[in-house]
Amino acid sequence: MRRSSGARAARLGMLVLPSLIVLAAVGVTAGVAIAAQERSIRASTADRVHEVAASLAVLPEVQRTLESTVDSGDEDDPADAVDLAAATEELQPLADIVAQAAGVYYVVITDDEGVRITHPLASERGVRVSTTNESVLAGEEFLGTETGPSGRSLRAKVPVYGDGDRVIGMVAVGVLESSLSARRDEALGDILPWIIGALVVGTLASSAVGAAIERRFRRLDEQAAEHEHLRRTTTALQEQSHEFSTRLHVIHGLVSHGDADDALAYIDGIVPVLTTERPGVGGTTVMGVAIEAVQNELTALGTRLELGVDDDIAIDEGVLLVVANLCRNAGEAGARRVRCTLAERGRTLVGSVEDDGPGIDPADVERVFARGYSSKADRAVGGRGIGLDLVRRAVVARGGVIEVGRSSLGGARFDFEMDAVR
Repeated sequence: MRRSSGARAARLGMLVLPSLIVLAAVGVTAGVAIAAQERSIRASTADRVHEVAASLAVLPEVQRTLESTVDSGDEDDPADAVDLAAATEELQPLADIVAQAAGVYYVVITDDEGVRITHPLASERGVRVSTTNESVLAGEEFLGTETGPSGRSLRAKVPVYGDGDRVIGMVAVGVLESSLSARRDEALGDILPWIIGALVVGTLASSAVGAAIERRFRRLDEQAAEHEHLRRTTTALQEQSHEFSTRLHVIHGLVSHGDADDALAYIDGIVPVLTTERPGVGGTTVMGVAIEAVQNELTALGTRLELGVDDDIAIDEGVLLVVANLCRNAGEAGARRVRCTLAERGRTLVGSVEDDGPGIDPADVERVFARGYSSKADRAVGGRGIGLDLVRRAVVARGGVIEVGRSSLGGARFDFEMDAVR
């Protein structure tokens, strides 16, 4: 059952695998595309704000105006909006035009103390910049994301130099992160149809592959079912052939002795229980003929059969099958001497068959009754390993047991008990 469940799980996995691969591939591709698009937007925006800030920082109008504000305040008493009104009036229109043309949110120009001269919000003009300004006013450029009065933005800050390489102010240009997010969403909207299209096409393709795999599985199931049917049919035919061989020997013995009536009765199968006597004790009964047939088989193999059968034992075809197969198996295994005993104890038939052959390998004792097992060298395909399996089933069907051990003759010994038939 665990093997069947494992096979079903593996089969389901193979059917689902193509769709999972498509989903994973499309998902990874979409994720990479979106990430690459976002990096491209941020990189291009960073280049733009830096270029705008750098361009304004070297513009003569900006430098000249900032030179005029150098003395408007100092570190201890910075200039205010009133002090910088003239500069604001001159530079704010320029900042507005540049911001609109460049597609940035703000263009801020400050004096040498970091006080804003221009800003989109009038309330922020004349107020000192609250974010990074010391390093910029010291001559270092800045490019990064900061949070200011207008919100979080990607910004570039470039120092403005006057005569003698003195920093006289700075230009800050920024784009709000919300604007970048809007551009990213817009880009996602552009590639989303392609992602959906790839997903649809991939799903259809994976469905076609899954359908082909399922058809293959069905054909394999049909072949497996047919193979199992043939196997069962072959097994049944092998068993019937094995039993029929024993019956033919009985019929041959009866006919050879001229017991035509007994032969016909045996063939018709109308006598369920046959009273028998040992060979030579009285009559040519079915049991006697059957034993004689086994003796003839063993003699042909160079094996001597020794019998020890009690009188008046109720013998039917099931007992004949057990005895004949055990004796024949011993002879075919190479034994030169086979001893068979049968006795009745109450309602139980007790018997044994032992030989002087090579015996059973101790490692094979546990599987000696398994179908297909044979100690004979000439293991024809499908022709060996049947007799002992039939013996075991015949004994078990009569409520009995059979055991294998070591014989006093030096070979194998089979002891069995089974219900007697009356």
